[in-house]
Amino acid sequence: MKLNPNNTWRLVQERMERETDARIRRNLELVLQHMKAEAQGDIEGVVATLCDRPRYLAHDAPHDEGLNPSWSKDAVRAFYDMTIVQTGAHQLELNCDRVIADHEAVMTEGVMRMAYPGHTLASFGIEVDDPDAYYLYQTRMSVVWPIDPESGMLLGEETYTGTDGFEGIAQRKIGAGDIAPLAI
Repeated sequence: MKLNPNNTWRLVQERMERETDARIRRNLELVLQHMKAEAQGDIEGVVATLCDRPRYLAHDAPHDEGLNPSWSKDAVRAFYDMTIVQTGAHQLELNCDRVIADHEAVMTEGVMRMAYPGHTLASFGIEVDDPDAYYLYQTRMSVVWPIDPESGMLLGEETYTGTDGFEGIAQRKIGAGDIAPLAI
């Protein structure tokens, strides 16, 4: 299996199940709820985990307004529509190998994989041999999930990526059998 979306929350759930501090457990539950909603393409479920004025920050593209929605849930909805719905890249996995949680934030880290449709990559100017196939985006990623101290909800996401996941993507063609079904 090259992409298993169920790995995204496995470590978060394990950490949450053994957490004894109620506030940290709540923070982990929010991240778990957010991750599962995202995997299902449930944008309203994602937005339900956020404070009223969320902020996303992609540290590898801080000046790209589309990738850094700020201060409204509508901006976050537009972000998910642009990056997941419109691209067809809704099958994703953050295979976490580290979860750190405290009263102010949760941090997850691992390998991010996304199945991008070939026709989407072609629209980005990336040459692929089969526009009807999927291609594997892959990079190391850390996500900081800060918690709003007033509402107790997620302030948003801050992402850090290690490399350009699109580099060499045309050589990483995958089939439907390489993507595990959701088990939520």
